[in-house]
Amino acid sequence: MKPFSRLLCISAALLALNASAAAETPAQQARQQWHQEILTGYEHLAEQAGAFADAAGSWCSSPSEQGRTTTEKAWREAFMAWQAVRFVNFGPIETDNRSWQFQFWPDPKNLIARKARYLLSSDEPATAGTIDDSGVAVQGFPMAEYLLFDQPFNQGERALPAGRSCDLLVLVAGHIRDTADQQLRDWQAFRAPYLANDQYHDTTIKAGMTALEVLEERRLAQPMGLRGNGKRSVYAADAWRSGTSLATLEATVRGLKQHFLPGLTLLLENGNQPELAPRIRSQFDEVLENFPDMDKPMAPLLAEDGHYSELQGLFVDVSQLTTLVNDQAAVALGVVRGFNSSDGD
Repeated sequence: MKPFSRLLCISAALLALNASAAAETPAQQARQQWHQEILTGYEHLAEQAGAFADAAGSWCSSPSEQGRTTTEKAWREAFMAWQAVRFVNFGPIETDNRSWQFQFWPDPKNLIARKARYLLSSDEPATAGTIDDSGVAVQGFPMAEYLLFDQPFNQGERALPAGRSCDLLVLVAGHIRDTADQQLRDWQAFRAPYLANDQYHDTTIKAGMTALEVLEERRLAQPMGLRGNGKRSVYAADAWRSGTSLATLEATVRGLKQHFLPGLTLLLENGNQPELAPRIRSQFDEVLENFPDMDKPMAPLLAEDGHYSELQGLFVDVSQLTTLVNDQAAVALGVVRGFNSSDGD
């Protein structure tokens, strides 16, 4: 092919590509952005889950104080990676209660501790099949958190790195790794139906809205005693054993800002209330300005009135963010919430 003809072909292809992109609606463009952003989140989760499984295996094969520190850090980093994509409540994550496999919460009956005691007292050796058959309370981050951080457990004779406890930790970490790898593969395969189906426009927006409602009402207001029986209780928060309840909130907000907000911004900027986009972005920043000062255990903040005001300030910022997204942006985009959409996580 002559150089001039080749240039004509390249130019025609670029024009066709640009025309195709221009023909896409803002909703289609937003879904493309959401899929890619969420994919990035799942890639990070799979990477961190693999690092946690490796750290647990190395420590249990050769116990040391440094090994424990490394394993606890790896658990935290993997758990925070999960928090960043926790808002996605549709698609492959619904397979086999996969979100519950990552994080069984809430746990008002302390099922995680009961399951751990049962498995550790059994005469049968624990295997990968044991974890698969024992239910979601055994399979995810909270079970690993119990083994690593529960104070009464770690003062007893079965405290890590005791052999059977280490076996269980390694198996649980391996299950988390395998689940994260499968979720990543399934989300990659989900691209075509996600982009082709218009229903995922509202579904994705509602996922972000639900995550904010759950964060405000159940992960903050309930432990603060602002809902339910009116009593402050750290046990109503998630990840209280490791003292990372507030760190998980930060990770969720950062995840929403990174993986959800760009697509929402695109829709708002192409809608009839473009001024909402910078206001919502600014409110995300306002919430995150509470950290890293709020990256501390929740229990002392709940116990002391002088520190309780820190939680109150965070709650007000989160409430304002929820109102902006769930009321104003949702109305602007024509998204109608279902009844009691925060009833679940």
